Amino acid sequence: MTLFAQDIDPDTSVHDLLNEATEWMQYASGVAGCLAELVHESDTVDCRRMALALEAIGAMARMGTQCASQAHTKMHWEQQRT
Repeated sequence: MTLFAQDIDPDTSVHDLLNEATEWMQYASGVAGCLAELVHESDTVDCRRMALALEAIGAMARMGTQCASQAHTKMHWEQQRT
């Protein structure tokens, strides 16, 4: 799994990039759901931990978006070459 966009292998297929984008978005969704449950069940919210969790969700969503964007670009590039 890719950690940073610059680490995405240029030889990765469009299919693999889209699968990875889906995984990142599922992770973000799962963490957001878990966080929402915790907030609903909690009497107090630790703002520092909440901020860290929200930043993590943002990072996962960014990775999903970057993978999808790279897949889109790669798909168009491959169509232009043929």
